[in-house]
Amino acid sequence: MKKLLLILFVALGAVAARAQEIKWMTLDEALAAQKKNPKPIFMDVYTDWCGPCKMLDKNTFHDKTVADYINANYYAVKFNAEGNDDVNYMGKKYANPNYVADRRGRNSVHEFTLFLKVRAYPSMIIFDKKGNVKEPIIGYHTPEQLMEVLKAKA
Repeated sequence: MKKLLLILFVALGAVAARAQEIKWMTLDEALAAQKKNPKPIFMDVYTDWCGPCKMLDKNTFHDKTVADYINANYYAVKFNAEGNDDVNYMGKKYANPNYVADRRGRNSVHEFTLFLKVRAYPSMIIFDKKGNVKEPIIGYHTPEQLMEVLKAKA
């Protein structure tokens, strides 16, 4: 019994060591952090109903290499494209006035999502060190694919 528990403990430890968490924050927090220590922003624009968004979160964002790279080189922001959080960006407030709290599935699109011109989910948006929108990375990416794109944009 002790051997079985030890094997299980070691196996779970190995899985935990592979998985890494990205330090997510709000856009407001990231923009404030940029003023103190300029770094680009990496934003994951997702929806609750999007299957590829869930796969990106589970498979790619929990990959140790991806998480370590994003944490070291970006402020990471998770943004629900159909959520109800207010966003303050470049002196303007963005909201989702048609949001329905009890709705299942698709909800109304957030004004900030429209501002970003998001055309597909998932989309990842890069902001430069001054907080200006640079370019989107559209669609599901494996850890290897995302690392290739991020390093090319560095």
